[in-house]
Amino acid sequence: MDRSLPRPPAVAARTPLPPAAPPPAAAADAPMPAADALTGELAALASGSGAEISAVVIDARTRRTLFAHRADRPAVPASTTKLVTSVAALSALGPHHRITTRVVRGGPRAVVLVGGGDPTLTARTPSAGAYPRYASLADLADQTAAALKQTGTGEIRVDYDASLYEGAGTAEGWKPNYLPDGEVAPMSALTVDAGRTGDGGRVKDPAASAAKKFVRLLKDRGVRAELGERTVADKAAATVGQVHSPPLSALVERTMTVSDNDVAEALLRQVALKRGAPVSFEGGARAVMAELARLGVAEGVRVHDGSGLSTRNRITPLALARIVSLAASAEHPELRAAITGMPVAGFTGTLAAPRYTTAQTAAGAGAVRAKTGTLSGVSTLAGLVHDADGRLLAFAFMMGDGRGPVDPARLDRMAAAVAACGCRGGT
Repeated sequence: MDRSLPRPPAVAARTPLPPAAPPPAAAADAPMPAADALTGELAALASGSGAEISAVVIDARTRRTLFAHRADRPAVPASTTKLVTSVAALSALGPHHRITTRVVRGGPRAVVLVGGGDPTLTARTPSAGAYPRYASLADLADQTAAALKQTGTGEIRVDYDASLYEGAGTAEGWKPNYLPDGEVAPMSALTVDAGRTGDGGRVKDPAASAAKKFVRLLKDRGVRAELGERTVADKAAATVGQVHSPPLSALVERTMTVSDNDVAEALLRQVALKRGAPVSFEGGARAVMAELARLGVAEGVRVHDGSGLSTRNRITPLALARIVSLAASAEHPELRAAITGMPVAGFTGTLAAPRYTTAQTAAGAGAVRAKTGTLSGVSTLAGLVHDADGRLLAFAFMMGDGRGPVDPARLDRMAAAVAACGCRGGT
């Protein structure tokens, strides 16, 4: 749960990402920083007064550990969990995967609106030039109305199917205020505009709300439509219309940049679907862990949800840094959206100004690209940075145990120190 940005609308115009400051040498040719010199820069920052910090910096190419401070100690990851979820989803499904929302034939004079788990499905009119273009409920209504008129059907009942998801509506470790406060919508395979209400809250029944909006859209198109009931569509039912989400790469970028809890939980369930696991918190968590194991980066990771809202998630800094390195490697281009979606320090997403605008953090502005994490009493940061010599390094800094105050600026100072450090020295 990151609070540094207001919750974004379902459709947002694309914000160009500023390029990171060019390194003084190509990363492949840049010298490896000396571990003792880097430790000299970071040790005092990591062990200073305040909440305890667990931290690691590794070389992104070789994965050699260059700085470690309690690096193998499991910690509450907060929203850096989204990095884990995103990498697993990209690996299991591929960056071009899209989520489909359909309308199919139902009973006599009935259609069924069938949710596929796309939380970015929208009933809003997109802004000119909006990127990515989300699946439109209005487009689906256009297709449905045209098909009904072609068959001479002028009156229809709209049933709705959200049966794809199963299990509990909240994960282990979720606090009871998350849903009332609008941090995340109730889990539903059928939802429109992430179930958001005009006052910033969330609807209690996203599927029923989506169906009501669809009925209104059909009426606007001259179809006498009425709301039906929750049902399970016949798998062999003929398709009347369908719309598709943006590619998974775009969904991951959104998840990472603005720390979107709804999309992250949808990604968890898409991994479960792909791996044939129950489409639930438990099934999704097992599927994500299985995908990480296939990639060889499951050690040190234990998750109960996809967003990081769960206080029972535990990940070591070393595990996060290894996952970052994997996503940045030339051997896994399919994982690259997990990196390109990371906020750029001082410019975008949850790392936008005023972060990285002080004298102690300015060296990281434009150079640090990282995923943030924020829960009560917890702050985390994991990502990539070129050091002053141009060497690409992966890092993970994790602070707090949920029982006391934390200061994210301490983590920003550490990342900025890595960016500023050529750190050639002893061996």
